[in-house]
Amino acid sequence: MPKRKMGQRHEESFGVRLARLRQAAGYSQRELARELSISQRMVAYYEGETEYPPAHLLPVLAKALGVSADQLLGLATTKRNGRARDTRLWRRFEKLEKLPPAERKPIIQVLDAFLAKSRAE
Repeated sequence: MPKRKMGQRHEESFGVRLARLRQAAGYSQRELARELSISQRMVAYYEGETEYPPAHLLPVLAKALGVSADQLLGLATTKRNGRARDTRLWRRFEKLEKLPPAERKPIIQVLDAFLAKSRAE
């Protein structure tokens, strides 16, 4: 299989790919912008108005979306593991883990109550 060249057009534009990967990662444009320390308008611009990715943001963008820079640029295919992980939920759990135990305990009790209720139904 021949290698793709950098100048070669891909069937999916950078903006479309960025929007797809952002949505798959569970980010809104505003949330991704906050993660990258840019404005929501810039995320919208990258998704719709430009064919060229922001080179200075590629490493941070790839890390935030949980993909490689090659996947972000369309040089490598993104792997789909069947059932998508709710990354919004997992980001919240990561923040919860960082709380002191005294603040974490009531939140865990509420989660346990919801889980017990759903099992009973």
